[in-house]
Amino acid sequence: MKVYSEVGKFVVWDYVVFAAMLVISAVIGIYYAIADGGQNTSKDFLMGGRKMTAVPVALSLTASFMSAVTVLGTPAEIYRNGAMFSIFGFTYVFVVIISSEIFVPVFYRLGITSTYEYLELRFNKAVRLCGTILFIIQTILYTGIVIYAPALALNQVTGFDLWGAVIATGIICTFYCTMGGLKAVVWTDVFQVGVMVAGFSSVIIRAVVVQGGVSTILNDSYHGGRLNFWDFDVNPLRRHTFWTIIFGGICTWTGIYGVNQAQVQRYISCKTLLHAKMSLYVNLIGLWAILACAVFSGLSLYSIYKDCDPWTANIVSAPDQLMPYLVLDILRDFPGVPGLFVSCAYSGTLSTVSSSINALAAVTVEDLVKPYINLSEKKLSWASKGTSILYGALCIGMAALASLMGGLLQAALSIIGMIGGPLLGLFALGILFPCANPTGGLVGLAAGFAVSLWVGIGSQIYPVSAARTQPLPLSTAGCNFSVSATESNWTMTSTEASSLFTTGAVQTEDSTGDSLVENWYSLSYLYFSTIGTLVVVAVGVIVSLLSGNVSFFSEICISLFFVKN
Repeated sequence: MKVYSEVGKFVVWDYVVFAAMLVISAVIGIYYAIADGGQNTSKDFLMGGRKMTAVPVALSLTASFMSAVTVLGTPAEIYRNGAMFSIFGFTYVFVVIISSEIFVPVFYRLGITSTYEYLELRFNKAVRLCGTILFIIQTILYTGIVIYAPALALNQVTGFDLWGAVIATGIICTFYCTMGGLKAVVWTDVFQVGVMVAGFSSVIIRAVVVQGGVSTILNDSYHGGRLNFWDFDVNPLRRHTFWTIIFGGICTWTGIYGVNQAQVQRYISCKTLLHAKMSLYVNLIGLWAILACAVFSGLSLYSIYKDCDPWTANIVSAPDQLMPYLVLDILRDFPGVPGLFVSCAYSGTLSTVSSSINALAAVTVEDLVKPYINLSEKKLSWASKGTSILYGALCIGMAALASLMGGLLQAALSIIGMIGGPLLGLFALGILFPCANPTGGLVGLAAGFAVSLWVGIGSQIYPVSAARTQPLPLSTAGCNFSVSATESNWTMTSTEASSLFTTGAVQTEDSTGDSLVENWYSLSYLYFSTIGTLVVVAVGVIVSLLSGNVSFFSEICISLFFVKN
């Protein structure tokens, strides 16, 4: 029987490791602020002079993907719902192929800085402005979540002030983004991806040692139903199945890798188109490695706590705190290693937030400043740095919203889907459908965004019931709880602990009364992006044919008539 007591705390060596990661990140920013004569033009600051090569860009893309949402949220997802999430490994293949072969050549050959410049070239200035504004909103909201995530880890592991950590994250990211521009972002990411891999590896290796081998972890996971890789249920209301992850995941992640400024800005900074494409394919290897680490960490969590779940037992207050708890539980006798894991989570956030700030600065300068104000290159460089500071402050403010949005992983992907889906649909409309016109683009974007927002906000107001999400069972049958905070021991039986968990699920189930709530708002969050994309394309094509291509529409109808007859 496992006895719960107060887990370990940070020691001096943990703080040393953590501080070293922050200092090195800041030094890289300072170096690129003065290297090669500094960031004298907006092109140097925002695009690295378009001289980047495939490998560092690939590692930077990987680091941004592996945010604290991945480090904390994905293992908790596996722990609660099983290894179905690993099907994303197939999704990433399609995403990389679509992004590198359809979107990269278009953006790279145009020689643009902001992806939304394409929207003006293809449609008009109004469509470009709408796309820019939606990207800014999406990025600030998403960045708020990834700033909040490591602060939550720090608060759980060390007792460090939650909002002090949030502010520190934003300040450090803003500092080296403002100092060194895109080069600092990319090369800091290269360093940080090493920290992240080391942090994940330390947890996995120790978990294998504690459990007596990989076979024990896999055996426990199998008997606990966690090795549920294949579920071909076509019901779109199921949170995760093979089809929701493949189709919903492709739209969600193509919206990031294919058209999102934070990702596109890095691979179009490469010196050749070949390097730009190769950065995505090399990045695919990194995505698989990260996914494997996250999945195995989740299985290790289950193997260790299969009979004594800390979340059901109220030892931790949220599933996203399980990984930090595990670290101090199994690594308490290894000074510095818990600090390495928190550095891992923090590095993921630094890379994601720095990329977002740099991308926000790029679209602001290119889409909102240059077209309307005539400035010299030197002044544009200073404007880029000024907007970096501004967006750093805004992202810190938006982190407050993350504390109100439930699970980190689902909240992050929901935001990406609600806004990223319609934006992906708009770019797909322009690139794949020659008949599309500005009217179709604007109306399609408005329709897609309205529908995505409708289902996304509805799902937040009416959370999906446990019957829909089908979380796997958790147990406290092997627990004996010892709480030192009250200076007295108390015990909770497994029945009492389970009832706390079950009651919430029943209440959520009872709260769903009509078909709209039970069906439309219960749609898998991965389909938010798919719906937005399809609505934009469908409405955009129809409106374009009716408003500006009547003769083309007539020709299609005539052709279909003759084919039919």
